[in-house]
Amino acid sequence: MKRVMVLDRYLLSQFLPMFLIAISLFVFLLLLIDLFSNLVRYLNNEVPIMKILQISLFFIPKSVSYAMPLSLLFAAAYTLGDLYAKNELTTVFSSGIPFWRFSISLVVVGFIASIFSFFLDDLIVIPTLKQKNDLSRRALNQHVTESDSDIVIRAKNGQIIYAIDYFDFTNKVLNGIRIVERDETGKFVSQIRAPSAEWKETYWELTNAVIYFYDDEEIVRTRPLGENESYNEHPDTFRRHAVKAEELKVKDANLLIKDLRAAGFPYSQVQANYYHRYSFAAASLIVMILSIPMGGKFRKNILLMSLFTSLSVAVVYYITEMLCMTLAGLNYIHPFIGAWFPVLLFIVIGLLLLRGAKT
Repeated sequence: MKRVMVLDRYLLSQFLPMFLIAISLFVFLLLLIDLFSNLVRYLNNEVPIMKILQISLFFIPKSVSYAMPLSLLFAAAYTLGDLYAKNELTTVFSSGIPFWRFSISLVVVGFIASIFSFFLDDLIVIPTLKQKNDLSRRALNQHVTESDSDIVIRAKNGQIIYAIDYFDFTNKVLNGIRIVERDETGKFVSQIRAPSAEWKETYWELTNAVIYFYDDEEIVRTRPLGENESYNEHPDTFRRHAVKAEELKVKDANLLIKDLRAAGFPYSQVQANYYHRYSFAAASLIVMILSIPMGGKFRKNILLMSLFTSLSVAVVYYITEMLCMTLAGLNYIHPFIGAWFPVLLFIVIGLLLLRGAKT
């Protein structure tokens, strides 16, 4: 047992420095890619250098999130390949220690990295990415508002339908309001019209509202609508089209799904993005499982072959993930399947490759 623990420490001592070098390199490359993809627009809008550096600074956490799985895969594959080239793995095999047991510390690192990646995204990456996008929009004069126009919202299982001409999110004011009320069978009950409404902490206060309804003789009647606190849809419900799901934390994204479902809007894309928050975090564990059978494949050009293999696996994984997420967003497959199918697929591939790994 003591001998195995010594080998675990030795393996980690070889792996961690390479991982730090790899993630630093990949983060730097991602920052350069983001910078050069926007450089022409920055120059055209005469954005100051300090503002550009500030925007890049807020992109660092997202770059770390993107680079972590690839860096783990590269560092693990290189470390195991280097040990194999130096015949150190042969010594391990001769001692009777299974290869999977020798490499289990890397899987533990991948598991810890997956948990860390999830909380990194939710607590740091999402807020900083939103700040980065806001700074970039202002620097490039791209005005984005959380207000919206021509909104239709279903509430209370479709018994109340709001049709709004324009929603002023800043002042929490609805303009051009039509509210249709239906019974449980979907039959028309009444329609309310009002030029505007203001949010009063828990309900909408309608201005000069008039209600239209049928009397017993099926003749349309009208009368002013008095004070009524039953119209209490939260203001966030009316700005959902202006909200970017990728800029919301997990808790807020879940609320967005519930609001879209209640309002009768399509929510497959948002739900797929919500599940993807969890599945993307699992990528660190997947790459560690894949790295173990890759470790004993190369004796020469280990650095180059490890880098090439890591990039190839990453490209295949992200293409698979992109296709599944696209199908989920178009509602061809369930959002849960779209987010988790690539994860399960590559775990199975990793386990199958592990069966044929050198021991």
